[in-house]
Amino acid sequence: MSTSWSVQITLVRLMQEKMSVVYEVTVYTGDVAHASTFHNVYITLVGTEGQSESVELTSWFPSFNKGSVTKFEVKCSKPLGELLVIILRKEHHILFPNSPWFVAKVEVKSPMGDIYPFPIYKWITDCEEHYFREGSAVLLRQEKHDITKICWMKDIIEQQRLYNWAEYKPGLPHIIKAETCSALPLDVRFYITKELEMAYTAVKALAELKLVEWVACKEKFRSIEDIQCLYSCHRTEISDYVHDHWKEDSFFGYQFLNGVNPMVIRRCRALPQNFPVTDEMVFKGSKQRLKDEMKKGNIFLCDYKILDGVKANIINGKQQYLVAPLVLLHRTPDDKLKPIAIQLKQTPAKDNPIFLPTDSEWDWLLAKTFVRNSEFNLHQLSSHLLRTHLLAEVFTVALLRHLPMMHPLYKLLMPHTRYTLMINFLAQKLLISDTGVFTRFTSSGGEGMLTILRRALSSVTYRSLCLPDDISDRGLEDVPNFYYRDDGLKLWNIIYRFVEGTLSCYYKNDKMVQDDQALQKWIYDIYSNGFTCEKKTDIPTQLNTVNELLKFVTMVIFTCSAQHSAVNAGQYDFIGWMPNTPPSLERPPPSRKGEATEATLLDTFPSIDVTVHGMATVWLLSKQSSDSEFLGNYPEQRFTDHVPLEKIKTFKQELKKLHLQIQERNKHLELPYTYLDPKVVENSVSL
Repeated sequence: MSTSWSVQITLVRLMQEKMSVVYEVTVYTGDVAHASTFHNVYITLVGTEGQSESVELTSWFPSFNKGSVTKFEVKCSKPLGELLVIILRKEHHILFPNSPWFVAKVEVKSPMGDIYPFPIYKWITDCEEHYFREGSAVLLRQEKHDITKICWMKDIIEQQRLYNWAEYKPGLPHIIKAETCSALPLDVRFYITKELEMAYTAVKALAELKLVEWVACKEKFRSIEDIQCLYSCHRTEISDYVHDHWKEDSFFGYQFLNGVNPMVIRRCRALPQNFPVTDEMVFKGSKQRLKDEMKKGNIFLCDYKILDGVKANIINGKQQYLVAPLVLLHRTPDDKLKPIAIQLKQTPAKDNPIFLPTDSEWDWLLAKTFVRNSEFNLHQLSSHLLRTHLLAEVFTVALLRHLPMMHPLYKLLMPHTRYTLMINFLAQKLLISDTGVFTRFTSSGGEGMLTILRRALSSVTYRSLCLPDDISDRGLEDVPNFYYRDDGLKLWNIIYRFVEGTLSCYYKNDKMVQDDQALQKWIYDIYSNGFTCEKKTDIPTQLNTVNELLKFVTMVIFTCSAQHSAVNAGQYDFIGWMPNTPPSLERPPPSRKGEATEATLLDTFPSIDVTVHGMATVWLLSKQSSDSEFLGNYPEQRFTDHVPLEKIKTFKQELKKLHLQIQERNKHLELPYTYLDPKVVENSVSL
């Protein structure tokens, strides 16, 4: 009897195997350090016609090693129809209970030969079930099946568990909640290559610049040649040019257009009432008149009023100084931009003279030096830290909290968030904390830094974040030799066309934008946590049309990639030679003319230790890592739909064309402008 039953059971099994269908599953483990897992892994396939059992993925060799591609078979009693979701689960491992596994993607081939891609690119850190939708991008209202809606909701719940807001300082953009680097989710932390390189460069920066012996020297420079000794250890082609030309008026003016902070200058149609420059001052003995030159569009203004009254730092027990200057520039007949008047404080007074190029060499150079120090502090805090790093963090956290991984905006924007949360966390701890380099060695460090950041945030407008609007509002459309504008506008337009081509296949009309609640929550989260509900801001709180969506997303990508490159990549080039851009100044601004000498300038410059730390910091900030991802490169293929994949190809082609144009133009420039060349623009704020 038992033999008969055994035969019958065997026959049933054979019949079931004959009737079963086989799905071929290919698992791609990420090619990053510690991506492997020793856990047993189970998969469930869910389709429109049913789901498989939870099947262990087994093979004759270790299956989930770093960079591995492993194939498995999943047998089902019947076809599952169109595949919708896979469910992955790691089995608990006694020896490695918390071992994470980085899953790049899974592909499933049906018995009919259809390929279903499941892009994942996530760390699985627990032994719970994880739902992943098939790779097509979709909006929630387009989901037709309960299982895909569950997948959507589970993703949002998990992301909002991992990513929470925290207040950095009152009145400033909010940041991700994390007490330590290890508290950040694995998905936003550096891969080991970047982590090792950051540790290496932080430790070795001073050593590679051969500055270690000077790091504790609080003495003053006795000559320009002393500064030369520090600088000679690490030079670039551009920093050498800066070293040779820093005293020249034409180079002083050039930096307002193509230096690391092209964000201050604007065309001047009327003089500010607190800047009483006269024709006699600037055009003495000439037929030119300020009024006429302003009508012709030849007069430009740089106003640092945001720095007015900011409390300056105390370094090594010595009071530092920071001014809020006004600078008037004139476009000459040979298309140079030259300063013609400098007032170092906002309120006109007898002890606040207007300095002129006709003053003594040292009076004029000293006035320009105070301007360059103001430029350093405003650039670092407003143009660089606030307008790229802090805003990129806001865009990123809001994205991770409200847009699930199957949403087209998630797929489009994730490459532009790479490493941002971790690099910002490190910046908060190492640069702008109470013991950070910026706090200890710059004239605005400490209380002044927070004052500037709050004022800068209040001054941010949506139009100022959108390059075409910003250039127009500042009246800079036709200024010659303005390569930041030229390259930036071309990049903006290339990015816009890419965004338009990609998103237009998902948002067919304005109503689809209005009805996308995930999108609307993302926008409002950016407004409420990034701009702390500033009443004066024009930052949108909702998006109502496709065109509004395209512009906003273009702004986000441009800010995280091109704009950050423009204000960051050239830092050592323009700041490495300290006299050009001193991080701090140790004497008050001159109150009278005719008294400055070379000794006055040297005494005003920061001490040797401040200079050394400043050089090392900008060198580190300008140094690209070996695993940088540049604009247009998307090694993680999150999109699987035909249209966005084709648009990525076109995007790359347009970026390559722009690279060649910039490369050819730069051959004919005395000082090449490279910071918006797509070949050096990273996808994200990662440094």
